[in-house]
Amino acid sequence: MESTDTLRRWHQMVLNQNHEGLSDILTEDCVFLSPVVHTPQKGRKITALYLTGAMNVFNESFHYTKEVVTDAHAVLEFECTVDGILINGVDIISFGDDGRICEFRVMVRPLQAMQMLHAKMAAMLEQLKAAAPVTDL
Repeated sequence: MESTDTLRRWHQMVLNQNHEGLSDILTEDCVFLSPVVHTPQKGRKITALYLTGAMNVFNESFHYTKEVVTDAHAVLEFECTVDGILINGVDIISFGDDGRICEFRVMVRPLQAMQMLHAKMAAMLEQLKAAAPVTDL
């Protein structure tokens, strides 16, 4: 799989707000770096959990505004409004030799948005874990 195929599939998932096939585009040892969790979250299952949670927290106003892409990396700037707060951030994606995502880093601003997202993501992750334990993702 080429990184361009992976990125195209990621964009389709975001556009359709559908995480089906997410595990297929993540490496087994993928690392997720959250703007609010100080330790890297390691592994495909936990990365899929965080990305699925984000897809559920963000709404149809989520959209990418800028994109810088190489064969090995993509930096995607996004905007979204949740509870009346404009969120601006970037997804920094690194691709492995197989073209799949091996690292997904999220940065969010402003502070008010990050604090609100922290609370919403915590609740969403608990809900997702209860519905399908991380070992089942």
